[in-house]
Amino acid sequence: MTYLLHTNADWVQLVARVTLGIVFFAHGAQKMLGWFKGPGLKNSIKTLAEHMHIPAALGFLAIATEFFGGGGLIVGLLSRIAATGVLVIMVVAIVLVHGRYGLFLNWFGDREGHGYEYHLLAIALAIVVIIKGSGALSVDHFLFTAMFT
Repeated sequence: MTYLLHTNADWVQLVARVTLGIVFFAHGAQKMLGWFKGPGLKNSIKTLAEHMHIPAALGFLAIATEFFGGGGLIVGLLSRIAATGVLVIMVVAIVLVHGRYGLFLNWFGDREGHGYEYHLLAIALAIVVIIKGSGALSVDHFLFTAMFT
């Protein structure tokens, strides 16, 4: 438990954690709740099952990881676990979908699919959080300080 919470009050870690959290919370909210013009849970799970052959239970786990993990990253609660979930989701997305389209996103809509450049950035931010922790203004830092110092 000590390692999961251990972090210092680093502001760079805060930026990495909160940025990753906002992006994944928003994507998870689209899929889970239909916010931000998203499809909602039922349609998201159906799409994952039909187009990517991901079982409903794993689809729900991925959506819950984005939504709850994103929220956890924003407040800095168990951020290493949340960031690990994000990392796994991004690797799976590259392997199952985006790897075949190369590095670059399809900015101009002139070819099929999007590449994985976004995924690499998310993976990099997740690695920072996994290795260094939540940083400043995090529940993890507060709990670690209260429990272990």
